[in-house]
Amino acid sequence: MNFPAELKYTKEHEWIRVEGNVAYVGITDYAQSELGEIVYVDITTEGETLEKEEVFGTIEAVKTVSDLFMPIGGEVLEVNADLEDQPELVNEDPYGKGWLIKVGVSEVDSEGLLSAEEYQNLIGK
Repeated sequence: MNFPAELKYTKEHEWIRVEGNVAYVGITDYAQSELGEIVYVDITTEGETLEKEEVFGTIEAVKTVSDLFMPIGGEVLEVNADLEDQPELVNEDPYGKGWLIKVGVSEVDSEGLLSAEEYQNLIGK
């Protein structure tokens, strides 16, 4: 299982990568493996400003639907359009082509965000 050290993680199994004033958000390798085959990603919050821990969408697997939570507050700038036709990208490349949203951030409130090591300890890996 893959836990890139440059990312931050949440207890709800999202990851965040900050590049300047934009943050990419997705679900972790662990989360996608627990969910199983991803069949649909439903994110309708593009253009909205959301608070940390608010639900920004849902992700549907063959056996369940899970809420997606904002790891930080900010405006949802973009939804990964590739996931509309290829939701399996979340399974295949959760930290790359399977990113979910881009969030505009002025500063990152890292309180509650976990390092790769802390996240691995949380899930027992």
